[in-house]
Order: sequence, then C-alpha cells, then structure tokens
Amino acid sequence: MNYSITNLTQVADCDALLSWAAKEQADLNFKRISDERLTARYAENAQELDAVLQGVLAELTATETIIAVLPEGPSKEDAINKRTRLEYKKFLLETRRESYGSVALLEKEMDLARVMQELTEVDAFILSVNSRKAELQQQSAA
Repeated sequence: MNYSITNLTQVADCDALLSWAAKEQADLNFKRISDERLTARYAENAQELDAVLQGVLAELTATETIIAVLPEGPSKEDAINKRTRLEYKKFLLETRRESYGSVALLEKEMDLARVMQELTEVDAFILSVNSRKAELQQQSAA
C-alpha cells in the first residue's frame, strides 16, 4: 500500500511509528508461530480422524453383514449391540472431524496465510518509515 509517508516531518514521529510497528510485528510473529503449531496439530488430527473413521465404517459394514446372516439369538443381539456402539463411535468421530478435521485445518491454514500477509505489510510499512526517517536525517544534517 502507498502510505502518506511524506506527511512525516519529524524524526521523532518516525521513531514513534517504528516503535509501534515493531510491537505489531512482534505480536504477529507470535501469532504466526502459534498458528503454525495449530495448523500442524490440526493436520495430524485430520489424518488420524479420517483413518479411524474409515476403520469404524469398515467395521460397521462388516457388522451389518453379520447381522443379516445370523439367526435370532444371543449372537445376533451381541452383533446388534456392537452395531449400536459403532454407530455412536461414528457419530462422535464425525463430530470431532468438524471441529478438528479437514474443515478446521483449512480454517487454520487461512488464518496462517492472513497473518503472513499482515507481516509482509508491516515489513513494507517499516521499510517506508525507515526510508523517510533517513531522508529527514539527511535534510537536518545538510
């Protein structure tokens, strides 16, 4: 972005802006590190949840097949109970996947990208203010 840097007429103003920008930069760097760690954790969780869910779905399919061929009795009742537990486990995994899975991973990746863009902009701002500060120092020395 083009900043109205030429409106700065005092080195002290530049120093104040540079101090503020340095704090912003430090805050953004901290957020970047936090977001990088969260993104890595969400990536691991997403893969793990997907793998476990695939296992549960396969087991659920197998249990359905077993229930279909079993005669009435205690074995069939056990298989039906197992199916109920598997359906509940599937529900829990799908719920966790919404909060910690692929969708949440993409949200964290976007947060990280946004912070990276903000850091780039703060760096550009600092560069502009430092350039203006150097001009003002040259003018006062001349």
